Amino acid sequence: MIVKHLSDVIGTEHDVDTPTWNSRRLLLKKDGVGFSLHNTIIKAGTETEIWYKNHVEAVYCIQGEGEIEVLAENRIYPIQPGTMYVLNGHEKHLLRGKSEMHMLCVFNPPCSGQEVHDEEGTYPLDAD
Repeated sequence: MIVKHLSDVIGTEHDVDTPTWNSRRLLLKKDGVGFSLHNTIIKAGTETEIWYKNHVEAVYCIQGEGEIEVLAENRIYPIQPGTMYVLNGHEKHLLRGKSEMHMLCVFNPPCSGQEVHDEEGTYPLDAD
């Protein structure tokens, strides 16, 4: 059994902060459960281009408002508390935080803990 508290991750190497988001990685590849679990803050007034070509990501919004624009569809979906979306088609998208958004994110395959988006907006398949 694994039991962690968010405070166990904040300020560690698994608390990854960028100009547009801050991701606290609670479960990682090394935990051996087949997915990773991240508590992520999308910063207010930001836009991030993302393309998880190596991962499927499920996202649940707990707090805040924003939107996700799926580029191939030229479609914008609003995000607010209670919204869930899954990038099961590896959709290239823009994520915009209108206000600070608190998100719960699940990745498959799991992340190792230090990933940040590369020039394509992608996480590497395995950063170990």
